[in-house]
This record gives sequence, structure tokens and C-alpha cells, in this order.
Amino acid sequence: MAATQRPIDRWFAGYAADHRNPGNQRIHVVCVPAIVWSIVALLWCIPAPGTWFRDGFWAGLAMFAATLFYYRQSRALGLGMLAMFALMALLSNAILEAFGRPVLLCSAAVVFVVAWIGQFIGHGARFEGRRPSFLTDLRYLLIGPAWVLAKLYRRLGLGY
Repeated sequence: MAATQRPIDRWFAGYAADHRNPGNQRIHVVCVPAIVWSIVALLWCIPAPGTWFRDGFWAGLAMFAATLFYYRQSRALGLGMLAMFALMALLSNAILEAFGRPVLLCSAAVVFVVAWIGQFIGHGARFEGRRPSFLTDLRYLLIGPAWVLAKLYRRLGLGY
């Protein structure tokens, strides 16, 4: 009798069905983390309310909610995504402190647009030839980063 499949494994199976082409997979390994960072950075640019909160409040709130989602799916993936979010937060804050909010905002916007262009190239006729998963279910926008991290875990021989 086969073991019961975890929800994250079902999500990954659905996501993988739209990402079979090796070229598209390589594009995703670069573009998905870039998109995640750009979203973190864009949220980092939204001023914090009042004097009780610091820069990055909205990004921190979004990263916390996403980490809870990932942790509920898999502790190992949740902790890995927490580490990735921490690095992205450090990078966003470093750019903000060194160059200011306009540079962070413009950098994040450019990365966001370029990475999404890459994503759609990967799904175009030359590579995948299938529409992106999130067009069937928006939750795949959260699954993509975990799928990329799970690929790294497998390559390192780690379970999730």
C-alpha cells in the first residue's frame, strides 16, 4: 500500500506538470528567487505607520505570513524559506541604508519586470509551451519558491 502523499507533494506534482522542460526549470531557478526578492524589496519601500514600526514592517508581515504557510507544509521548507527571507531582508535593508528608498524601489521594480519576462519566456513555445501554473490557481505563486528550494534540498541530499 502506498504511503499517503503530503499536501506539499501534491502541490509540487501539480507545479512540476507545468515545468517539465529543463530550460524552463533553469529559468525558474533564477527568476523565482529574483521575483520573491523584488516583492520583499517593494514591500520594504512602503513607509511604516507611525513611530513604533521600522522600515520593512510590511515586508516583515508578508514574510511572516508566507513562512507560516511554508512551515505548515513542511518544517524543513519553512525553515529554509525563513533563511531565504532573512537574507532578502538583509539585502533590502542594506540597499535602503546605502542608497535610499528610490534606488531600492527602482532596483526592485526592474528586477520584478525582468524576472517576469524571464518566466514568460520559459513558458513560451521555445521552452515549456504551457501557461504558468498560477493562471490556474494563484496559490502556485507561493508554491514556486518552495519548489525551487526543494530542488536545492534534493540536490544537497536533504529531505523536506
